[in-house]
Amino acid sequence: MGLDISVNKCVIYRAAVLGARPRRHYFCLHTESTAFNAARPSLTWTSYERRGQSYGVLTMRRIYLDYNASTPIDPAVAAAMLLFLEDHYGNPSSRHWASVEAKAAIETARGQVAALLGCHDDEIVFTGGGSEANNLALKGAFFAPRDKGDHIITTRIEHPSIIEPCRFLERLGAQVTYLPVDRTGRIDPDDLRRAITPRTMLISIMHANNEVGTIEPIEDCARIAHEHRILFHTDAAQSVGKVSTDVNELGVDLLSVAGHKVYAPKGVGALFVRRGVRLESLIHGAAHEAGRRAGTESAFLAIGLGKACELACDLAPMDLVRALRDHFWQELEQRFGNRIALNGHPTRRLPNTLNVSFVGQIGTEILARLDGVAATTGSACHSGRIELSPVLEAMHIAPEVGMGAVRFSLGRTTTPNEIKVVVERLTDLFAKEGQGAK
Repeated sequence: MGLDISVNKCVIYRAAVLGARPRRHYFCLHTESTAFNAARPSLTWTSYERRGQSYGVLTMRRIYLDYNASTPIDPAVAAAMLLFLEDHYGNPSSRHWASVEAKAAIETARGQVAALLGCHDDEIVFTGGGSEANNLALKGAFFAPRDKGDHIITTRIEHPSIIEPCRFLERLGAQVTYLPVDRTGRIDPDDLRRAITPRTMLISIMHANNEVGTIEPIEDCARIAHEHRILFHTDAAQSVGKVSTDVNELGVDLLSVAGHKVYAPKGVGALFVRRGVRLESLIHGAAHEAGRRAGTESAFLAIGLGKACELACDLAPMDLVRALRDHFWQELEQRFGNRIALNGHPTRRLPNTLNVSFVGQIGTEILARLDGVAATTGSACHSGRIELSPVLEAMHIAPEVGMGAVRFSLGRTTTPNEIKVVVERLTDLFAKEGQGAK
């Protein structure tokens, strides 16, 4: 694809803005960047002066649609953390003036996380992230003194931070049942009921799937677990801040939170542990976090998660995100018809997640040609072979459909114009291959 830039009817430069070569091109050009950007929404023109001459840099506009992978730090979160970057450096566990502010900040943050989840402050354990929280829930429950059981039930579509700990525990003698899901990614609570044995001691089912966004029937599953006096854990890394995650409404005993999925920094998370639930610590040492996680607490990171959870209590922004996500899908469906398919539940789905398959295509190849668009595919290349993701495979999505899967996940700062640009670029991309809109 080429782009002609003309000033006073004179072509200054012709740039190959797509293809395998670097996408940044320099021009000696007198123009206004705002006018250029308005006329060409998929490109960004930045002008500057050097040695009395006006120059410009032309780049493909960068559009971030991978909020399920990680979110940017919210400005309010960054501002709250900044206060503790240069001051309040005392050890929160010490008993002198330098520790007072740090300790108080941690407890304030603990209260903010608890308020979001609807639990008591002392039921929140700060961790190093969502993966640690999941590991603490599974291994902590398995190794804790208990009256019965070595049987764990989970699903085939869990995050690796659930699947891998389960495989680890299997090597230590645990029995693990992996429940199937239907074509929308939902489990059947009756399958859970049938899988329970007298030795079942823990059930772990994710609240919402990270790839397709399907929300699981956690309330029903937790009720079944408690009928049999079994602990119930849910990985809520994807759902916190997008849908309600009140632990009492869900009925869970353990719930995991990942900071960087909710506009907080990476490296911090939390585990809700209902009062009375016993867990063996993963990290042994001093009695931090009420003896459940050794290691000097970071007030800096806790503040970030706490502020992010305070902001996440307001779910109103998700209504706008949902409307934009639905508009995105309608535009794609209108342009591509039966050559595009929706993956995940049509309604019981995270408000920001749109996983679509371009039938007969390869998702990684599509994204490679969408220069500047950050999204994720449902396939991966291993040793030269394209493989379907385990989640789509568990959903029984046909390879010719699943290989073309692309996950677009929107966030609070996604704009209608960004969605318009992505739709137009996808349309142009397939038009050039003779596979344009229907």
